[in-house]
Amino acid sequence: MTERLPIAVLVSGSGTNLQALLDATADPGYHAEIVVVVSDRPGVRALERAAAAGVTTGVVDWDDHPDRHAFTTAVCNAAAVHGAAALVLAGFMRILAPEAIRRFPNRILNTHPALLPAFPGAHAVAQALAHGVTLTGVTIHLVDEEVDHGPIIYQEAVPVLPGDSEGELRARIQQVEHLRYPQVVDAFAAGRLMVEGRKVTWDPA
Repeated sequence: MTERLPIAVLVSGSGTNLQALLDATADPGYHAEIVVVVSDRPGVRALERAAAAGVTTGVVDWDDHPDRHAFTTAVCNAAAVHGAAALVLAGFMRILAPEAIRRFPNRILNTHPALLPAFPGAHAVAQALAHGVTLTGVTIHLVDEEVDHGPIIYQEAVPVLPGDSEGELRARIQQVEHLRYPQVVDAFAAGRLMVEGRKVTWDPA
């Protein structure tokens, strides 16, 4: 049986990237196991997806914590208590305090709907349309102490088509994320991802 790395997936919304990861982990040859899904607020669709897959869920409500440090401590504790060795952000819309980097060094992954360093932040798709670019895309990266800044693992371009709405462009970006994010997480969990400073190399096989 494949040895699996226990991971916690952090979510905030509908959970389509989470669903892609849940589907991937159903393969007995996949190298990661989702031991808990943690949301920053109750009642989101992502928690329903996790529960339907039989995965433990937890809520660390942003509104219940006095500051980012306290919130981050609670998120890390919620992951660690279930034995998670890494954090995978899947539509998680909160910025973690530096404590998370100390507790999970080079073990926090994120996917971002743009070709970083272009369009960091929460409104990347809308910004790409507003700037009139013809290409945007997906960046999968390790998380460091700056927002959308950590070492890049994988990037793939997505064309911006004439007349695109934000929803249409986002849907095409998500198609790439749903395919590539599980592949990168599998490579990471299998030890096929090597980090040297800001340079990351990985074997997708």
